[in-house]
Amino acid sequence: MIRRQLGPCSFFEIERRFLETSRMNSLGNASSFRSLNSSPRAGVIPASVRGALGPLRCLIAVLLVLRCVAAPETSAPPLTSEGVEFFESRIRPVLIERCYECHSASQGKSKGGLKLDSRQGWVAGGDSGPAVTPDNPETSLLIKAIRQQDPDLKMPPRKSGGPLTPRQITDFETWIRMGAPDPRTNSASPTGTIAADRNGAHSSNPLDWWSLRPIQALTPGSIDSFKGAANPIDYFIDSKLAEKGLERAPAADRRTLVRRAYFDLVGLPPSFERVEAFLADTSPDAWSKLIEELLESKHYGERWGRHWLDVVRYADSGGYETDIYYRNAWRYRDYVIKSFNDDKPYDRFVQEQVAGDELWPNDLALDGTYKLSAEKERALEARTGTGIYTLGTQIHESNMDTPKRNYEIFTDWVDTTANAFLGLTFQCARCHDHKFDPFTQKDWYGLAAAFAGSKQVEVPIIPAMGVADFRQHYPRIIAADEARRAYRLFEKRVQSRTLSDSEKKEKQQLLETIANAILALPQNDAQGVPFDGLMEVPTVSVLGHERPELVPAIHILRRGELHLRRDPVTADLPDVLRKATGCQDPLPGPFGSRKQLALWLTQPKHPLTARVMANRVWSWHMGRGIVGTPNDFGKAGDAPSHPALLDWLASELIRNGWSLKKLHRLIMTSAAYQADSRWLNSNNLKLDPQNRYFWKGQRRRLEAELLWDNIHAVAGTLNGKMGGRPVVPPLVRDEQPPGYWTVSADPAEHTRRGIYILVRRNYRFPLFDVYDWPVNAVSAPSRDVTTVAPQALWLMNNRTAVRQAEQFAARLFKDSVGREGWNAPDFGPGQPGWLGSKSGRHAGWAKRMANTNAPAGFDAPIGAVLTHGSSSVLWKVPVSDPAGVASLRGGLWNVRHLGRSGVWKLWKNDRDLLAEGILQDASGSSANPLALSSGARNGASLSSIAYSPGDTFRLEILEGDFVGVHWTITTSTRVADLMADFTLISNPTDSGWQYGESLENGGGTAGPAQPPLTPIDFALEACVDRAWKLAFARKPTSGELQESISLVESLERSGDKLDASVDLPGSVSRERGAALAKFCLSLFNLHEFSYVD
Repeated sequence: MIRRQLGPCSFFEIERRFLETSRMNSLGNASSFRSLNSSPRAGVIPASVRGALGPLRCLIAVLLVLRCVAAPETSAPPLTSEGVEFFESRIRPVLIERCYECHSASQGKSKGGLKLDSRQGWVAGGDSGPAVTPDNPETSLLIKAIRQQDPDLKMPPRKSGGPLTPRQITDFETWIRMGAPDPRTNSASPTGTIAADRNGAHSSNPLDWWSLRPIQALTPGSIDSFKGAANPIDYFIDSKLAEKGLERAPAADRRTLVRRAYFDLVGLPPSFERVEAFLADTSPDAWSKLIEELLESKHYGERWGRHWLDVVRYADSGGYETDIYYRNAWRYRDYVIKSFNDDKPYDRFVQEQVAGDELWPNDLALDGTYKLSAEKERALEARTGTGIYTLGTQIHESNMDTPKRNYEIFTDWVDTTANAFLGLTFQCARCHDHKFDPFTQKDWYGLAAAFAGSKQVEVPIIPAMGVADFRQHYPRIIAADEARRAYRLFEKRVQSRTLSDSEKKEKQQLLETIANAILALPQNDAQGVPFDGLMEVPTVSVLGHERPELVPAIHILRRGELHLRRDPVTADLPDVLRKATGCQDPLPGPFGSRKQLALWLTQPKHPLTARVMANRVWSWHMGRGIVGTPNDFGKAGDAPSHPALLDWLASELIRNGWSLKKLHRLIMTSAAYQADSRWLNSNNLKLDPQNRYFWKGQRRRLEAELLWDNIHAVAGTLNGKMGGRPVVPPLVRDEQPPGYWTVSADPAEHTRRGIYILVRRNYRFPLFDVYDWPVNAVSAPSRDVTTVAPQALWLMNNRTAVRQAEQFAARLFKDSVGREGWNAPDFGPGQPGWLGSKSGRHAGWAKRMANTNAPAGFDAPIGAVLTHGSSSVLWKVPVSDPAGVASLRGGLWNVRHLGRSGVWKLWKNDRDLLAEGILQDASGSSANPLALSSGARNGASLSSIAYSPGDTFRLEILEGDFVGVHWTITTSTRVADLMADFTLISNPTDSGWQYGESLENGGGTAGPAQPPLTPIDFALEACVDRAWKLAFARKPTSGELQESISLVESLERSGDKLDASVDLPGSVSRERGAALAKFCLSLFNLHEFSYVD
């Protein structure tokens, strides 16, 4: 409402106020909106304003004011299955039970003008304004009301049951931070139960829905219809593209593909050397070999295990007020990583998680040799898989009654099972028959009854070290103890009489036996294993069986409320899914039901299990699933863009023994996977702007953990240790959380991979939080990708990022500086890096520039110097200018030093094996090979001497030092031949090699005098070049290199010094260290660092 008249103002003032209003509304500040737009009647402009503006501007002003008035009515954000799931399971039941009585159209009440039975109701708000400000619970009136901190604003009132529980308040806060997802478009029914037949979910034959139909496995005859496509996937994709009038993008370049494959499969950046090796491999199976190499990497399980941990809402704490620490959750995380590395068949993976204890029952006691048999170890691993059900949110409050706690636990277990393995939003059916899909409340509670006989238990395990301890020490301890017992019995038998000779001999033998047993024990505490150490056996949190007399009866609950119990139910499968699979056998009851559920889920004819996982794998590879809602294969989810392709992938998954690695190979060898992400087509963008039909690759930002890993890998500090308890890195002061955050004692642990960092539900690691870490109270099938200011602020200012940039700089200096102050940045594929050792055969390093990297204003290269296969391009500026400069830009060669004579040797190659270095000048072509001659007493000289045209040359790289030369020749019509001598000082300096120069006329009139050559700072150039290779696995372009060097030099002049705690070579100044560290930090902030094409 506009409550006070606008004063006299111009059109521009109204426009200014409108823009300010829009800004404030974008921040969710409704009160500011009302203060900026006040008038007796909405949309009325005072006469004084109308007269001042004139007809046209008055019309525009009216439109602006009307727009301002409508501004608070915001459109609903896109719904995600994660958001809908959270709303239906945590928010809607509370609204129905505690709020509808006073704020529902169905009840005919809207106290204060507020209705909460539809999204439009809370958006419009009541007398005090909108009830909810999405993303900001602190400014939401609804949160202020339910916290009851304002005496004039308390909901629900005492007569309606009093305040909500702390958990319910936390749920509302979480819901608002998620953007307040709300699928409701109309008012709910009076009971809160939504009509079951809406949108045809309960049609005459629900089995007609696409995801409930049998998987259509292709026959050999139908495979012939792939029309010669190298990969069947491309037949499906190309057919759909042709149908939609779209054109497929060409393949990405091979360097891009290597980086894509590395981050997809192992989540770590490739080295420059690995990329170069792949580019040099011209065999037809080079790509397949790379995929195989990555699938066999131990880091594959870490990358793909993290995907699965999102799906199963993994965390190391329980959330809510206590946020209690789960001391054994990490064992499930390690189980997942191992399962992916082992390529455990997916059906077995599902079975172990749902019912590992019931399918592979085995007592885990040690056998007679104190060993765990292989079968027992497999049984233990299977039981560890059931830890999936011990990871959910839990309320550890003493005042929570057992029945209510049981129902909350069963809710988590049922919803997780449906989300992870069936891809269904089943949780809606706890409170009412499903709004869209053919699932009833009876279906939900029947599945809950399958878990009624289960409970969380702690199972003892013996790690490898523990087994070794038992093998080594326990038998000797037992032997000594048995010997002592035997001696006591003997003493008791003979103590009252004189011993015979035979008895004396027996006693002596017994004493010797005891002595030998005791001597066999460890001699000191460091070697020994105390009894209590043997008794303290670690445990794993898994599912086990409840005592029969304690198994709770399961009742259907009206509106999901415990005090509104209806009919009891027994364990059963959802009716429509039972029919879809042709299953007739009932579940056996509280014990054994999970076993039957697991076997039912993994039968090949199940319509959902294989489809759901095939879609997940495709989504994690391609950036989007064939079904865009991986956790919702129901009617509220997306329809598949390529249903035949999804069925074929699912059938291939089953046919190949449920092997996920075979599915990776299938997808990654397709042209669809290898398509260029940067290719644009105006027609494609118009018809399919979201790339739903996969006509090009998908550029993707690294997830939070991968960004953490990438920073530490590039800096050289990443700790590759696998498994174990969660890592707790240090935080800066303003990041310190309340409660539990005890930093890991070992600093080496602080730089482990992101998957091992502690996952607290009530406090998310700061980097992960700003980079869209999912809400892990429920299953997260995919991650949101937002672009907000805190992301850039973290990468630019956070102490972790700054510290790693400093370590990155230190690594560059160490990589580039050898024993005598020099080191080659790298030696190309197949060549060992030089870290002080000067043995072996190495390629000389030079600033090698491909034609595409020609500096601006330079013509095409006119020649090249090749050094053992590595070239430095010779540029002419420009060719058409006979007085121009041809420059060998920053060559760096390794040549052999023969004895102490100061003589360097160059081998002239008479065979035409290498490219010619030809200079074009006005007098024709002249070849300028390089030769070395003896130099002055304090050094050697390197000369450029004219020979006959067409001669070729090369540098033979053996042992020795690196020599840096900047070779510039000025040509003119008056100069026929020219010789330039460069005398090298015997030792390098901090700024590079220093040298003098002289020019001699080789037979013509000398040209104008040339200025002295500027020494090249090869140490800095080598560091910058290496930085680009480490960060992006590619060489910098000429422009990038020069700009980077200029940036470092300008930063160095600021006088800042690198922290003394960072170790640098003695020849490197702290000023240069600080400058290079800032440059490294800037590389972390480039899009190329955080995104994968």
